[in-house]
Amino acid sequence: MPFSSHNLAAPAPACPVLATEDWRQRQAAHDARVRAWTDPHQARCARGEKHPVYDFLFTYYSFRPAWLRRWHPGPDVALAGARAREFLRWPEYRELLLGDGRTAIAIEPAALPPHRREFVTWLRAMLAAVQSRPAFFGCYGLHEWAMVYRQSPEEIRHHAWPLRFAPEELAAIVETAALTCTHFDAFRFFTPAARPLNKLRPTRGDTAQLEQRGCLHANMDLYKWAFKLAPFTPAELTADCFELARDIREVDMRASPYDLHALGFEPIAVETPAGKAEYERRQRDFARRAEPLRARLIALCERLLAAASN
Repeated sequence: MPFSSHNLAAPAPACPVLATEDWRQRQAAHDARVRAWTDPHQARCARGEKHPVYDFLFTYYSFRPAWLRRWHPGPDVALAGARAREFLRWPEYRELLLGDGRTAIAIEPAALPPHRREFVTWLRAMLAAVQSRPAFFGCYGLHEWAMVYRQSPEEIRHHAWPLRFAPEELAAIVETAALTCTHFDAFRFFTPAARPLNKLRPTRGDTAQLEQRGCLHANMDLYKWAFKLAPFTPAELTADCFELARDIREVDMRASPYDLHALGFEPIAVETPAGKAEYERRQRDFARRAEPLRARLIALCERLLAAASN
């Protein structure tokens, strides 16, 4: 029978049904958690203010604050009560007939459209490869330095903020360092003069071969993969990935050549041995925090693909 939100079916035995007060409490908790991040961003936007650290989370990652605030339960629970019918506005949800004659609302994993299955198949394989590949901790965040290397002031992305070094000093730091960026979406923003200095030449096509667990941007991108699986992703998982990405972004910019003292960000001086050690310590911590999130995304991909194949 073709999928339809009007088709009634009994939930799987392993699918618990949340009472209205339970899922509404989870929904409210998610909204409160996320608004601590989205409200300041939206207030800055209303004032026409730009933030060189936090705007990235809503511009480069093009998932609107309103979408981040939406709560979705994920594929392993059903929602009781009349209020749950509001979820039927998304075609991936359906109404279930319970054993006692009541109904509940749940997302249907098998509703993953065919055109999205190819992406989920690729994502599952890529994330699994990253999870099993040894982490590399020797890049020291120099991608941000390579993005301003030998650029004129007006070409620098965050040109409203001063650099910690004069152009020639900054260039000397880049030229005497070993650039070892493995992440395509960082490498593609290197200046033309910086690209030949990098040990690797990442491309979009070899992401699955080069992505690795020690990379700050690879771990930030767990947020991207979480929202690209929406609405199947439990909102709590999306928020967990966003929180990690936000913490990483702060370190990413503290290790950059920009002087962000005015915003309260002390630099991590990766041009020094002490700064390199601090950066690596934080890099290892982010890699540790990312592993369970990546595992949850892999499990979600497998759940969706298994349902689509039945």
